Amino acid sequence: MLKYKVVHPSWIFTFFILFAGCVQKEPAAELYQIFSEARQFQLKENPLFATYAGLHTSNARMPSVALEDITRRDKFWQAILSRLEAINYEALSKEDKINYRVFRRIISDRVTRVKYKDYLMPLNADSGFHTGLSRLYLAMPFKTVKDFEDYISRLNAFPRYFLEHITLMKEGIKTGITVPKVVLEGYEVTIATHIVDAPELSAFYQPCNQIPPSISGADLERLKELGRKAIISGVVKAYRSFLDFFVNEYRPNARTTLGASELPDGKAYYENKVRQFTTLDLTPEEVHQIGLKEVTRIRSEMEAVIAEIGFEGSFADFLEFLRSDPQFYAETPEELLKEASFITKRMDAKLPSLFKTLPRLTYGVAPVPDDLAPKYTGGRYAGPAEGSNEPGYYWVNTYKLDVRPLYNLEALSFHEAVPGHHLQNSIAAELENVPDFRRDVYLSAFGEGWGLYSEWLGKEAGFYTDPYSNFGRLTYEMWRACRLVVDTGIHAMGWERQQVIDYLASNTALPLHECTTETDRYISWPGQALSYKIGELKIKELRRYAEKELGRDFDVREFHDAVLWNGAVPLDVLEELIKDWVGSQKN
Repeated sequence: MLKYKVVHPSWIFTFFILFAGCVQKEPAAELYQIFSEARQFQLKENPLFATYAGLHTSNARMPSVALEDITRRDKFWQAILSRLEAINYEALSKEDKINYRVFRRIISDRVTRVKYKDYLMPLNADSGFHTGLSRLYLAMPFKTVKDFEDYISRLNAFPRYFLEHITLMKEGIKTGITVPKVVLEGYEVTIATHIVDAPELSAFYQPCNQIPPSISGADLERLKELGRKAIISGVVKAYRSFLDFFVNEYRPNARTTLGASELPDGKAYYENKVRQFTTLDLTPEEVHQIGLKEVTRIRSEMEAVIAEIGFEGSFADFLEFLRSDPQFYAETPEELLKEASFITKRMDAKLPSLFKTLPRLTYGVAPVPDDLAPKYTGGRYAGPAEGSNEPGYYWVNTYKLDVRPLYNLEALSFHEAVPGHHLQNSIAAELENVPDFRRDVYLSAFGEGWGLYSEWLGKEAGFYTDPYSNFGRLTYEMWRACRLVVDTGIHAMGWERQQVIDYLASNTALPLHECTTETDRYISWPGQALSYKIGELKIKELRRYAEKELGRDFDVREFHDAVLWNGAVPLDVLEELIKDWVGSQKN
């Protein structure tokens, strides 16, 4: 007779618990769990990110950038990366493979930046942790008493936030990880502009000038007084301490070398930056050679335009003519802004012929803020926060009008506004059925590549009819080709600052002021300048492929939709997407 051992129910329960723990989630489920955990962590850890993401529960706080918090966050992101790598990638759907690859790049870049201690250099030649804060209020609601109290609490947190950055920068001095000294001349203007005697003169006081009528009486006066106190004891105190540190300690002790290769583990650091900003497996030497080839090609096109104009003199003479003749420069800031507005409005009318689907968000044209303008580029795009009632803005630099030529303005406008960054970013913000990070990620090779492609697209749309403007387009393209040469020259080949300035000045019609500011930008921001030309070359390559494969069935409107309506993706992913799209068009 067989005898059966009775198993206690608790053992059965334990067995099932252990078994369940051994069963892995489906790859897609695990992937989306990772997305969710990462998003929540980022929203919790970075109140500024939360504000710009349209979540206003942390509007009273500033982030912590203390070293222990940076280390703690890095451990979290390393763990996220390990979980990603454990997922069965081949089991994911086509759409989730894209989500995986974009997200993995974001997290990998984040971990790598900590590995190389980028956090010890929280500024570059034209901006820093402190430069965008005066416009933070544009991303915040100001309807209730609590909204204003949150903003005031945030201002009062500035001294702690600035001190944490100063502590990191002091560690950078000790370890030799600083921004090069040569690019910091005049940088103090970005700090000093916020040190005011009267709080009402501060840009940070702006919300207190716009308190809605629903808030009145004692609350109105209390909020204004609290706002004034917060600006003096919070904002001004923070900026004054930072200015004192910058002038007396940081700049005098900043490194005298230029290239990223001169930093600790600098060669590997720069090679990583090349891969990060191109999203391709390219070496500095390969990028340098691509640049030289493009410089030669574009130079021949520039010479052809000079011949068309009938200018008598050398190439250098023509550049000097463009830099010095008053006909090429606006006389007032208003004239420059009006011309930029006119150009972009004309391009607005062309968009339906170039794109099948257009975003809802509009944009405005405005001057670069005064606190940024002296060290800033000719123009830039500033997008709104999620959920904001603000438009996007095409910023035009009206500082020193004699270095803001009109012959470059069409190219600049198409890059920064439409069909460039405004269109691209607004489309990304409207993506549906994608994880949240796909709507706000910015990959420089894709974004800046599209911006440069947009400059060229202006010619296809019927612009650059004036030969000087066409030369301006070519000088902008040459400028981006030169970046491949000089960025790798600085950071991998030992180029000196004047060598870079001279190279830009002799190959482009950029004003000498801009040649200098741009050089300082490349010195202080290794690799970023490579994004533009590498990205543009890839988009043009894919367009030629699509045109060849589809022949008369090629529709440029649908091609542009195929490029943009997946949001920002690495260039290798973009190539796969476009080839898949071409295949779908054939079926």
